[in-house]
Amino acid sequence: MSAHGRHYMVRLDDGRVLQAFPRGKRSEVACGDRVDVSLQADQARIEKLQERRSLLYRKDAFKEKTVAANVDQVVIVTATEPGFSGDLVARILLALEAQDVEALIVLNKCDLAAGLPAARAQLAEFAAMGYRVLELSARGDPAPLAEHLKGRLSVLIGQSGMGKSTLVNALIPGAAAATREISAALDSGKHTTTFARLYELPGGGELIDSPGLQEFGLSHLNVGELEQAFRDFRPYLGKCRFRDCAHDREPDCALRGHVSPGRLALYRTLRQEIASAARLDR
Repeated sequence: MSAHGRHYMVRLDDGRVLQAFPRGKRSEVACGDRVDVSLQADQARIEKLQERRSLLYRKDAFKEKTVAANVDQVVIVTATEPGFSGDLVARILLALEAQDVEALIVLNKCDLAAGLPAARAQLAEFAAMGYRVLELSARGDPAPLAEHLKGRLSVLIGQSGMGKSTLVNALIPGAAAATREISAALDSGKHTTTFARLYELPGGGELIDSPGLQEFGLSHLNVGELEQAFRDFRPYLGKCRFRDCAHDREPDCALRGHVSPGRLALYRTLRQEIASAARLDR
């Protein structure tokens, strides 16, 4: 349900929530993981990590950060105010394509009308590619989002200030109190905001609230996986003159003229990041 260093909170099949510790000094357990535990008085020990359906994580040349495990869909939260990064949204969508995890983009704070046209314009390209975009106001009516969450394990992800915590508190009565209880149990104070935590939804399903982020590295992908993650590239892949086409200045590149210059520029940036990370890993 949540983690702080080597301290975890786990929910048992009978509904009890206990503090848990892993065996050994290293642990790869993520929020949303299913684990086998042994009980020790009012605590638990994590004995085994069960097989995952999915693992959402980001990686650059210097660090790797796990976001959540076993999620059915990722809800990318944007807002009319403050401004959000379209590049960050694009990177998260690429990570989800590589994991075959569904995406839902939420445009929050739609009651702040001044920023609505610009925010819609930023998301128009993603909507044109078939990604779902849901407009709402967390302080008004979060019910449209609740319908998409029923019976599923979803994770909220996005930049700080987009209103993720407001959404959680609107969707889950008592979420703030539950967070305080977990913080007290883990004795982690203000630092708990840097870790994901899982909540049960009143209508069925579960929701993971993840900390705000400003970047999303994709250095764990290889070039082939990166190409396939661009859903707008797929109709044209394999049709370039050169089999190892970098979709840059090569003659007869099948993507040019069909894919927007901005998407091609993002691909080239990510390809360079992957190559740089690979050199550092040697």
